Amino acid sequence: MSLLMSVLAASIAVASPAGGMTCPGVVVNAEFKSAAAGEDTRPAVTFDTKAIPVGSHVSVVERTGQDGTRVELRVQGVEANRTFGAHVHTNACGTVPDASGPHYQNLKDPKQPSTDPKYANARNEVWLDLTTDKEGDGGAESKVKWNFRAGEARSVVIHEHATETAPGRAGMAGERLACVDVPFK
Repeated sequence: MSLLMSVLAASIAVASPAGGMTCPGVVVNAEFKSAAAGEDTRPAVTFDTKAIPVGSHVSVVERTGQDGTRVELRVQGVEANRTFGAHVHTNACGTVPDASGPHYQNLKDPKQPSTDPKYANARNEVWLDLTTDKEGDGGAESKVKWNFRAGEARSVVIHEHATETAPGRAGMAGERLACVDVPFK
């Protein structure tokens, strides 16, 4: 299924009686542009054009409901046969990787950057680690039992490697390779 068809299918999906999800709150479909020019290239910017080439595609779908939030991430045309970490971040993308701020946390760790598994885990953050196929296409989905606080979740960042879980390393996934702005509800 093509990326566009996936996004269209997701955007018209209806709630399942068991899941309690509503129609998507947000659907973003974008093409990555290079951050090297130093220009505002939103909504999607790549900092590593080998791993996330200019012209590759990304889609993010958010569904919310009384049972929580589900976020879906899909990429197309990125580096093949590779595992990436990905998370929701607190700030919008910028021309430098760190502009997107820390991971969004439902319960905020008072110590930042957060590497304590009590806070940096897939129940308290949105983790979207994915592995691409031979075409460079891949996707992930995360469901959490809470909703974002208004205005505090603003992007999805794709990282260098899978997310770590050990104490002192929890939540770490290496360099920030790309970012997509998402106006989460």
